[in-house]
Amino acid sequence: MKVLNLTKSMPKILVLKKKINNFNRIISVSGDKSISIRWVLFSSLANGVSKARNLLISEDVLAAIKAIRKLGIKSEIKNSTCKIYGKGINGYKYKKNLTINAENSGTLGRLILGLLINSPKPIKIIGDNSLSKRDFKRIADPLTRFGAKFNLKNNKNLPLTILGTKKPKPIKFTEKKGSAQIKSSIIFAGMKTNGCTTLRAKKSRNHTETMCRYLNLPLKVKSKKNYDEISITKVKKIKCLNYNIPSDISSGAFFMILTALSKNSELLIKNVNINPSRIGVITILKKMGVKINFQNKKNYRGEKIADIKIKSVKSIKPINCPVKLNASAIDEFLVIFLLAAKAKGISYFKNLEELNKKESPRLIWGSKILNMMGVKTNTTKDSIKIYGNPNLKISKKIIIKNYLKDHRVFMTSVIAALSFGGKWHIHDKDSIQTSFPTFLKIINELKK
Repeated sequence: MKVLNLTKSMPKILVLKKKINNFNRIISVSGDKSISIRWVLFSSLANGVSKARNLLISEDVLAAIKAIRKLGIKSEIKNSTCKIYGKGINGYKYKKNLTINAENSGTLGRLILGLLINSPKPIKIIGDNSLSKRDFKRIADPLTRFGAKFNLKNNKNLPLTILGTKKPKPIKFTEKKGSAQIKSSIIFAGMKTNGCTTLRAKKSRNHTETMCRYLNLPLKVKSKKNYDEISITKVKKIKCLNYNIPSDISSGAFFMILTALSKNSELLIKNVNINPSRIGVITILKKMGVKINFQNKKNYRGEKIADIKIKSVKSIKPINCPVKLNASAIDEFLVIFLLAAKAKGISYFKNLEELNKKESPRLIWGSKILNMMGVKTNTTKDSIKIYGNPNLKISKKIIIKNYLKDHRVFMTSVIAALSFGGKWHIHDKDSIQTSFPTFLKIINELKK
């Protein structure tokens, strides 16, 4: 496998001193991270060679590739194409004293546990400082019911050790958090049981189910108003998965909001994944008065793809954000808060306790950033009120640091600096390598 050096001699602090000028551009953002990691994992189980173009080459995705290599699966990256040489549903090699490093990726760390449900030897999962503070008991609890055994630090965190079972037994489980990671891990484990695993899951992003359907795997989904009923039975064979990865709407959201907050600006983002379980940010932006629409819509491998056109607006409406949009916008709220900062009125976001269980406590950090900008907020453990100021301008110095290298805190701070002015010193510039290494390159193109 060719491993790219993503961090060579990068300055650790980004200094921004002025707002961005108006722009009218067409851009492409990086491949979808959720789909990229899932493609790696599904391809490792396939029979034969799977190919992907536009795979997100970030630290999180490279961690997934390194993980399957430790399990005996060959891979290579060349000329923007990644190949994975799958050995079948039971093709992993389990060595003694095996350690898999999920680095910063909660998606990798949690989903791969479902694939290790039948590991005959203990496997240790570790992560970086941020991931090691996140909750893995939420995955260990349902997977224990399949027959696996877990040993977690503080009964909750990484590092953990999983010992699988030769005969995983199917389970019935209710997922109440709206976590696609919990749901996907259970689906992966269910593929290896002799029987039918059933899951009643609060609605969340559904890329795993979509890939299962495209691959003709024995998964059924009944969609209800607030939850999905999912069943999965034993998988005997997975066909090769060739995939052109669409652009990531979560990455595109930063540029959507930068455009909305900039004067006389217009942007077209090409070939973006607009899966209905991911477009809460679009609905929220429209409710706040942003001019945004889809062009050139198409269906690809079960996923909906489109170009997204967005224009700046003179007046931003406050929002009492519907709770039903939380799961489909959970990764975008930090930057959405910037839009609320310039709204004419008070915006209210509630039931966001999951936001504090991400790479950093993002609800807390969202409030901190706004307060440093001079925006009044009322924040509880799961909600925030933002008192918008349509005339908001910043002239002071703002320093952003000690945020556990959360890539979305960094990128949100960049958008705030370019939208509202001031002199910003944003630490840990290399944090973007986990999810969006080309972020600053695109920013610089827009600034020209």
